Amino acid sequence: MENPPLQGKRLFLLDMDGTIYLDDCLFDGTVDFLDYVRQIGGKYLFLTNNSSRSVEAYIEKLARLGIASEKDDFLTSVDALVIYLAQHGYRDKLLYAFGTASFRAQLSAAGFTVTDRRSDDVQALVCGFDTELTFQKLEDACILLGRGVDFIAANPDWVCPTWYGYVPDCGSVCEMLFRATGRRPVFIGKPQPEMALLAMERYGFSAAETLLIGDRVYTDIACAVHAGVDAALVLSGESTLEDVRRNAEKPTHIFENIRAVLTALQEGECIHEAKL
Repeated sequence: MENPPLQGKRLFLLDMDGTIYLDDCLFDGTVDFLDYVRQIGGKYLFLTNNSSRSVEAYIEKLARLGIASEKDDFLTSVDALVIYLAQHGYRDKLLYAFGTASFRAQLSAAGFTVTDRRSDDVQALVCGFDTELTFQKLEDACILLGRGVDFIAANPDWVCPTWYGYVPDCGSVCEMLFRATGRRPVFIGKPQPEMALLAMERYGFSAAETLLIGDRVYTDIACAVHAGVDAALVLSGESTLEDVRRNAEKPTHIFENIRAVLTALQEGECIHEAKL
């Protein structure tokens, strides 16, 4: 079966790590891709599960890489987490924010009461990707989970890609905590559909006009499937063709990299899932 055409797409939801860059190396084709979207009158939005840094930090990073951006160009797993916490009555509860200083600051700025100190008043453990991880945080988390506080995590990613390979992401740390305590969190962010659905609602595009592009089958592609939009997997990050074969959620299209996505948009060529 032929894949649906790409030429009708106008809203492009872009993962970041492993999709448009790796560490401080911008992938070839990224700038041209963004230019193309603007030329056709479309909209691109950066969707990331990385909860370790703020939108302001992403704006600064993209600027260093030669891409001008603004706050409205981003949706992060912390944005989705904030919505979840607000909808589930955590405004008046003390949250232990297991993550970076930036993670704590983002939750605090959204109106939540957060701490990085264990106390009897803590009612929920909220985890993010923690590049400032300490054993004290792990010990605090185990004590809190053993006491029965709620357990919520910003994203389920096993690893975060780097120039030298991978480092453990939020999902791996939560798995470690599960092995120690028997508790699993409620995961927010991709693969849940809310980020994609929010993007379409915010900018007025239909599912048929939307394409999600990412490098992880179990988060990016699954998010697209759950949201009912087409998905393009790029092989420049974590997932491989073997991962596609093993996972139930399948991408609509598969490309080597973001440059190949641009070529397909311009010329209508891609690797079809039927070839797997």
